[in-house]
Amino acid sequence: MAATRRRVMQGAAAALAAPFVRGAHAAGSLSVGFWDHWVPGANGPLEKLCREWAEKQKIDIKIDFITSNGDKDLLTVAAEAQAKTGHDIMSFTAWYAPGNAASLEPVDDVMAELLAQYGKVNAGAEYLGKQDGHWVAVPTSYGSTLSPPCGRIDLLKQIVGLDIAKMYPAGAPPDKELTDKWTWEFFTEAAQKCHKAGYPFGMPMSTTSDAVQWTGALYNSYGAQLVDAKGEITVNSDAVRTVLEWFKRTVPYFPESVFAWDDASNNKALISGQSALIFNAPSAWAVAKRDAPKVAEQLWTFPAPKGPQGRHISGRYRYWGIWNFSQNKAAAKALLFHLSQREAVETMLRAAQGFDVPPFDALSNFNVWAEAEPPKGTLYNFPPRGEVIVSVAGYPAPARIGVQMYSQGIMCKMAAQCTQGGKSIDQAIAWAESELEGYMRT
Repeated sequence: MAATRRRVMQGAAAALAAPFVRGAHAAGSLSVGFWDHWVPGANGPLEKLCREWAEKQKIDIKIDFITSNGDKDLLTVAAEAQAKTGHDIMSFTAWYAPGNAASLEPVDDVMAELLAQYGKVNAGAEYLGKQDGHWVAVPTSYGSTLSPPCGRIDLLKQIVGLDIAKMYPAGAPPDKELTDKWTWEFFTEAAQKCHKAGYPFGMPMSTTSDAVQWTGALYNSYGAQLVDAKGEITVNSDAVRTVLEWFKRTVPYFPESVFAWDDASNNKALISGQSALIFNAPSAWAVAKRDAPKVAEQLWTFPAPKGPQGRHISGRYRYWGIWNFSQNKAAAKALLFHLSQREAVETMLRAAQGFDVPPFDALSNFNVWAEAEPPKGTLYNFPPRGEVIVSVAGYPAPARIGVQMYSQGIMCKMAAQCTQGGKSIDQAIAWAESELEGYMRT
């Protein structure tokens, strides 16, 4: 029965793709700008999927993998949007998809068929991918990820007395007694102990995406919203004050250089053996497995601490969008539909060694995370389960404001104001109000 059902679904998928495929034959050529994946070896299978499809469809395809180092991917998006020329398909990170909605071709037709096939999309992915009732880009598993803690089993047990593999075991329910204690207040205590022992938590406080991701989860776990869904500024609140007070207590236990870190700095701190814990997707573990196997054997990924409003983990969703100035829209839609099929998604997930998470809930039942090792089960708790809430840094602000909050790292800057800049919490909030007012004018 299962095999029959798969054949029926595959046949349905082919039929659904047919209008796109016919258009693709006429298009002739296609240019694609993909994000250059952090995980070694992850780009190759995606390129192969594209070239095999292009050969069958008689499409002349050009594929570029664009690094996020130095924000080159974001700069490329901005340049192409302004010049109205460049690739046909581009990769967009988080807020940058809705932020460029005016320049993107709606993909409601592609998404309608994918939703019919696979059911609903994760709420976080839909929040950014769908604007004013229309899908502006196709959410993809490729590069979409979460930013939970990744810690050293040995160091946290020895220094803090916390057995993270027991708290969140592989293949079994979490230990309730331990998880109830795993709060942001306990995090501060653990950070202090690890700092004193010479293994400070590697928590970036700059304005790079890794910094915005983990601070966004912290803000959300306290219900600290800077802007509400209506676009009203709400930063002057008790919840925001509580978060800033937490930063004042906790930041002194991070490395002094964290305010200048980039997205590779926390990975390097963990892989080099200098840090007991970071918040990151499994790219750090994947590189450690290759370059520092003794460190990799001690790494365990698990959910974030809990706050008054729940146990939040920031989702950093990536999207594939089609520029509305593309001359090859039918071919572009056909390729995105092809790359969103279950077989293609599984190929990309395995190549990324568990870094990626599918935006469709029905495509999250692969064994890639449970099978990851060493140690066995290290990524089992990476996909969200149980009480874990996947949220977006900057939620619930409207896109025109949220994209600026994310790109400017305003949540991190507020923390810097009152931990490094000599300002009081009230002054940091007043500064943020002024910045947010400026975002609204632009």
